[in-house]
Parts: sequence; structure tokens; C-alpha cells
Amino acid sequence: MSYELRLSNGDGEVIQTVGADNPLRFTFGTNSLIAGFERNVEGLKTGDSFAFVLACEEAYGEAREELVVEIPKASFIVDTEIDNDLFFEGNTIPMHDSKGNRLNGVVVEVKDDSVIMDFNHPLSDEDLYFSGTIVEVREATEEELKQADAGCASSGGCVGCSGGCNE
Repeated sequence: MSYELRLSNGDGEVIQTVGADNPLRFTFGTNSLIAGFERNVEGLKTGDSFAFVLACEEAYGEAREELVVEIPKASFIVDTEIDNDLFFEGNTIPMHDSKGNRLNGVVVEVKDDSVIMDFNHPLSDEDLYFSGTIVEVREATEEELKQADAGCASSGGCVGCSGGCNE
């Protein structure tokens, strides 16, 4: 599908545009997209258009206070040194949780020995407006279904992949 994502409504700030020349490809029903998004495009066919708003509760939810955490700078030691160039307000630092899941933290505040980081999704607290067109609908191939089982059901990137996504 091709689409445009805006904040709030059809007049809101454009956040992302995906053109028909390089459309979003995903395997429907694999939880690779926001559930509310899939509900709104379910049953659409090639050439159909769509436009809908997802309230923040249906999208990335409300920001959660417990996802703003203080992390010791010592946690960022690489080759016996801390890269202090990472620590400035607004910087996004890719990290992993204790289970190896990839997540991004945004530096909120820098202290002498620690950094306060926000791990909420950047679009939490936001209503999202999607409009677009279905470029193609077809049955998934066996390979696509295997990738979906591995958590790689979207061309937007892998979630929870063990290296089988070729990305």
C-alpha cells in the first residue's frame, strides 16, 4: 500500500509518506502493524482508497511514566571508554533490553553520572491520520509466511528477528 501518515487529522503535520513506487509490503494478520490499522484496511482490494483516524489508544498508546528511566553512564562503556558524544538532549540511542529486544531511547536529561532516557514510542500520546491506496493484494508466499512467523512480516523492518530477514 501507499499512504500518508499525519498527526491528528487530514490537516495535521505529515509524519511519513510511502509512495506507490516503493509501497509498504506486509503480511496481513501477523501483528506486524498497529492492530487498529489492520482493522481499518481489512477487506480492501487492489485500487481501493482509505482514510481513517486512530486515536492514540488504538495506535501507540499514552506515554507511560515508567518508560522514562535513569541509566548510569557506565552502562554505555565500549572498549573501556564512555562515548560522551552520545549524551545530548534529544539524541536517540539504539539499545537492547535484557531479553535482547531492540528499542530506541531518547535522551531527556544528562547528569554527571547518569542519563535520563525516554523509551516511549515517539508517536505515543498522538492521534494518527492515515490516508492511502491499496497497491496490491495477493496470497503470501511460503517464504513470506516463514518470515512472518519469525517476526519479519513488514518491509518496514524486522521485529524480534533472529537474522532471517536479510535486512
